[in-house]
Amino acid sequence: MERFIDRCRQEGLKVTPQRIAIYEVLLDSKDHPSADTVYRKMSATHPTISFDTVNRTLLTFAEIGVIDMVESYSVSRRFDTDTSPHHHVHCIRCGHIADFVSPDIDAIMLPEEIIGEYQVIGKRTVVSCVCQECASKNG
Repeated sequence: MERFIDRCRQEGLKVTPQRIAIYEVLLDSKDHPSADTVYRKMSATHPTISFDTVNRTLLTFAEIGVIDMVESYSVSRRFDTDTSPHHHVHCIRCGHIADFVSPDIDAIMLPEEIIGEYQVIGKRTVVSCVCQECASKNG
């Protein structure tokens, strides 16, 4: 939480009770929630908060680097408070996203044409899969 507050202040963003509450919902969620999921959890304790406020706040948090937007194949953006280098495994059936760390994947060199044309700020791999629970449901 201290890192979050410091980063907000560095970026000139007021640290409001609503912003803290939204960030706390994210910290308590290990499932890479969508804005709608965060909004539903928030509305229980903050009934006057709007979906638009939650969504704009999440996008602002991603913009200043306190959270990441996660790759997802659904129509909803997903968010992650873990901004450290890591990768994701994503079930294409149920949408579940899980984190994993792999030094082997981190060590893969990027092609010269990418390094020459772009300023690379990070690498993240998404492994598309069918999770065990979905696989067992469908034989």
